[in-house]
Amino acid sequence: MEPDPDKLPVDATLTRVDYDLSVNGELATGHATLTVDVLKDGWVRVAIPSGLLVREAKLDGKPVSLAPSEAGKSGRLAALLSHSGRAMLLLDIALPVASDAGEESVVLPASTSGVTRATIQLPHAGVDVSIKGGLLAEPSGSSAASPQAEWVAYGKGNEPLTFIWRKKLEDHRAEQPLRMRGSLAELVGLGEDITTISAQVAVEINQGAAREARIRIPEGVTVNQVSGAMVADWQAKAGELSIAFLEPVEQSARFVITGETHTAREGTIQVPIFLLLNAERETGGVAVDVLGAGEIKDLHAQGLENTDVSELGEIASNRQSPSLAAFRFRSGDPAFPRSLSVNVARYTQQAVLLANVEEARYQVLLSSEGKTLVQGRYAVRNNQKNFLKIMLPAGATLWSAELSGRPVRPGQSPDGGVLLPLEKSHAGDEAPEFPVEVVYFVRDVAWQEKGQVKLMLPAIDLPVSRTGVVLYHPPLFRLTLSPGPFRVQTYEEPTSSALAPPPANGQGAVGAALGGVGGGIGGGTFHKEKDAPSPIMAPPASPPPVQEFAESYWSKGETRSARVLPVTVFFPPFGPTLFVVSELTEENHSGLMELSYQRDKKAGAQ
Repeated sequence: MEPDPDKLPVDATLTRVDYDLSVNGELATGHATLTVDVLKDGWVRVAIPSGLLVREAKLDGKPVSLAPSEAGKSGRLAALLSHSGRAMLLLDIALPVASDAGEESVVLPASTSGVTRATIQLPHAGVDVSIKGGLLAEPSGSSAASPQAEWVAYGKGNEPLTFIWRKKLEDHRAEQPLRMRGSLAELVGLGEDITTISAQVAVEINQGAAREARIRIPEGVTVNQVSGAMVADWQAKAGELSIAFLEPVEQSARFVITGETHTAREGTIQVPIFLLLNAERETGGVAVDVLGAGEIKDLHAQGLENTDVSELGEIASNRQSPSLAAFRFRSGDPAFPRSLSVNVARYTQQAVLLANVEEARYQVLLSSEGKTLVQGRYAVRNNQKNFLKIMLPAGATLWSAELSGRPVRPGQSPDGGVLLPLEKSHAGDEAPEFPVEVVYFVRDVAWQEKGQVKLMLPAIDLPVSRTGVVLYHPPLFRLTLSPGPFRVQTYEEPTSSALAPPPANGQGAVGAALGGVGGGIGGGTFHKEKDAPSPIMAPPASPPPVQEFAESYWSKGETRSARVLPVTVFFPPFGPTLFVVSELTEENHSGLMELSYQRDKKAGAQ
């Protein structure tokens, strides 16, 4: 016995719906053709899309009655079909036309069909048509015999398909006289050989439509490129630059002009200034920058006002240059004469060096208890910086700081660095060297019989040309420098005049402290008592006048101030020495020395 066939999930399907409508007044009338596929033998109900006003229904050319889609209920209509297969149900329908603020629309109801196609004829051709819930195809057009235009659209099936149209408004904007305003921000870079020019132009149309923009360019200026989203072509001829747009601009457009010209290397230079033509009002300005080693000494402007470079937009605000000068156009008639001349002075590269440490010298006193005292002296050249930032090693305590021999109060940067004020030279002048000195103390672990110790020097926010370090270590230990950026060499006095030590019996301070050993520095341990340096620098023979004044002040019983005053700490050279050097230390880089130590039994026996 054969099993009964499975029950079909549906009795019939609505495969396709085609609408053919014509708008006449407040109604859209026409036909809806429903393609139905019946899968079940016997009577079935096929629901038609809801919301259609059906005046007549035919099935295969024969009239057919419509009934409620569900037995015993009224509302949505359905057609009753009696045999399986494909059937074509033709409905004579009408739909209301909605009107709102000059806009008309017709809504075709959603259906379960896989394909929905609608053709609608509008009473006149001069309309703008849009679609919701589907895709609009191109109109079929109109002719003298039939001024109506047909529009075809395809729906999504599960959403209503809405036709929306309104009468086209005649645009006379292009026929109106052109009225516009604009902004022009120009950046001029005065180089030693070529002067570069960049200009950012923005035009805003108040009336009419602009097919091109015209820029007046000074004599001798060569335009290299004009770029912008609306730029179609450009041409520079007879002192005028013409920029053609892809289509008439009715609102706004932006473009960038780049060019170059030849000007004098130094002396009085006439700055080329662009001018936007046919603009009722022009804003913006010009910024001038000296490229290379030079600065603006004097200037003369006409029709311009000094301004901040940030007001000229991103074309100039991103530049950071000490020789940058910015001007804005003076309000008024754009045709008012504008001119700018600057007097440029050129210097050698060394004269405009911002800041540098020509030489750094350190004296380091190491003890077997793990205590380290460091004196750092720096010969600095400076034209621009206000402070020198010194990042001391971790755990270091600053004892004193001096600038050109005068005690100073250091500041502190957000990252914990020590900030020392600097002397500043005028740009273009030869920056003299001046000394900066710091003394600080570091505590570490005590030494054993042998081991290693790491000596970290301060990190300075300036490049250092050369560095010399004199290491004083305990006499009972031998010290060996591991390979690295530093190397051992015979002692030499500082080459910088700012670090030259004061004479002491015809010798430098370090030479005096070493007892005239000179070339013996770096040789290792002192074995003779007479060769050992003095444990502390001798005080002056007589107190200075300041000290006498202070003692007189305290002797009178005056109250001492609680305020901490800057002090000068003298470095006590003691023990045998090593002299190590290095060159070209980059900024914010800490010099690191790794040292191996071992107790010297022979020295201990002596």
